[in-house]
Amino acid sequence: MISAILLAAGQSKRMHGENKLTKKINGVSLIKHSLQNILNSSIQEIIIVLGNEKEIIEKLIDKNNKIKIVFNNNFKKGMSSSIKTGLKFLSKETHAFFICLGDMPTVNYYDRILSFYNSNLELKKKNKKDIFVPTYKNIQTNPILFNISMKEKIMTLEGDIGAKEILELNKDKILNVNINDLGLAKDFDTPDDFNS
Repeated sequence: MISAILLAAGQSKRMHGENKLTKKINGVSLIKHSLQNILNSSIQEIIIVLGNEKEIIEKLIDKNNKIKIVFNNNFKKGMSSSIKTGLKFLSKETHAFFICLGDMPTVNYYDRILSFYNSNLELKKKNKKDIFVPTYKNIQTNPILFNISMKEKIMTLEGDIGAKEILELNKDKILNVNINDLGLAKDFDTPDDFNS
């Protein structure tokens, strides 16, 4: 099984009091855009980690059999706490998982990464590669696919760190997946991002 952990617990600190996940793009909330792209892929399980304004965000999420909604009590401690919360709820059948950001509504290349993952299983085993990173012109972006063997190592993370720091600590385990359009990986952090 391929799973996705969708991080939707943040405090939107650069949004001047607004929760960015509730803001709309073409009439649809940011969290719905991000979630729909995962639902449109062949990912079989989606764990949505809520924290800040959990009741408001949960109301924006339509029910679906693929989705588990979980709550991170420690969301104020930063991203690693949300990642670890999501990892605790992975299905026992999961053999690889994405870490996805709720503020990246244009990402729609999950299946391209999965296709690369599936076609390189022998290479992965031979070279002990466990992290598959979408890359554009040598720039690494999100979402990142991790083999389940990385779970325990990620569970040791502390503080407000995310997947970028995991990559720094595990460079020897990375296989890059070339993505042609970095614009697809745009994230939305500030009011200007929504206006552009």
